Amino acid sequence: MVDKGLVSRTGLISHGRGEAFDYLMGEKSLAPSLRAEKAAAAYLLKAKNPVVCVNGNAAVLDPLNLIRLAKEVPARMEVNIFHRTEERMELLISYMEDNGAADVLGRHPDARIPGLSSDRALCTKEGIFDSDVILVPIEDGDRAKALADMGKIVISIDLNPLSRTSRTASVSISDEMTRALENIIAYVIDMKGKRGAIEETIRTFSNENNRKEIVDEICSSLRSEFEGGV
Repeated sequence: MVDKGLVSRTGLISHGRGEAFDYLMGEKSLAPSLRAEKAAAAYLLKAKNPVVCVNGNAAVLDPLNLIRLAKEVPARMEVNIFHRTEERMELLISYMEDNGAADVLGRHPDARIPGLSSDRALCTKEGIFDSDVILVPIEDGDRAKALADMGKIVISIDLNPLSRTSRTASVSISDEMTRALENIIAYVIDMKGKRGAIEETIRTFSNENNRKEIVDEICSSLRSEFEGGV
């Protein structure tokens, strides 16, 4: 996908850093990951204008589950990328549409995210700008903070629980993207129409505690090889 122009070379480096954390987590969805994924589903279902934001890495890693999640909620989908060119935007939006997405936003930006000077600030008013809850898989920290500063509920999917994005997000999901999306979709289907369950899930979720538990799980996994004596 780098050769086809959908993913930038720096995107490959970013993905590799995150993938390293998956090994530390045992390549599975940990209990804190599942709690965050359930909270994400609850926030998306409660939202007035939820948006699934898609960048190059996310688009090529799992377009089908991104599309399925947007349809299940339902939520708008908008492509937003760091290394923006009109050609690359068209490639990514067409790629999502070829995989079944409809009405993908991003071709014609008419708003800017405050606090960002790069083209990453470009967005649509009906999508990212006016969203109240936004899912940002594999996001950069500056834009995650800018979205949070706008008062949005930011849901991140980032394997690194210590990244700037994870520290900034309202709901920080430390999990591999496909696993995370599949889990969120399952929770959306289970909680749809259940207002009490949605409110209770949001009320009882603590992102700070959840991130700490992810780090504890990683540390425990690293120590386990040496427990029990020699």
